[in-house]
Amino acid sequence: MGRVLTQAKLKKVLAELRQKRKKIVFTNGCFDLLHVGHVKYLARAKRTGDVLVVGLNSDSSVRRLKGRGRPILTQRDRGEILAALGSVDFVTIFKEDTPDKLIRLVRPDILVKGGDYKADNIVGAEFVHSYGGKVKTIPLVRNKSTKSIISSILRRYAK
Repeated sequence: MGRVLTQAKLKKVLAELRQKRKKIVFTNGCFDLLHVGHVKYLARAKRTGDVLVVGLNSDSSVRRLKGRGRPILTQRDRGEILAALGSVDFVTIFKEDTPDKLIRLVRPDILVKGGDYKADNIVGAEFVHSYGGKVKTIPLVRNKSTKSIISSILRRYAK
């Protein structure tokens, strides 16, 4: 079985893992042009529980959120790259602008977002707290972002 799953397959896998008392961690994002900031963030997220599920914004969702020219990599490529990381157990793609519906499907024990979010502004936080789950923020790696990588490439090759 691959690690990039449909939401229906993910729901079944998570049910089996819950029977084994595994602690499910969920995070989400665009993860376009994977970089060291992403890798460190995902490794830290994984350490908060047993199984890390990454909700990946679809191509259409990324375009709506990030604008024209994004994503750089397709959802299929981004999903496979994320799934290749040792810290990521499963990846599933969502089409909506927020992961609210996916969070309700996953029902994580721990919801994780980057430190640029305030806990009370994290989509799904209220739902996760409603059943006793936890919401955690993880500090970002300074000066590491997809936007800065794209800007650097454009500066270097703009002539």
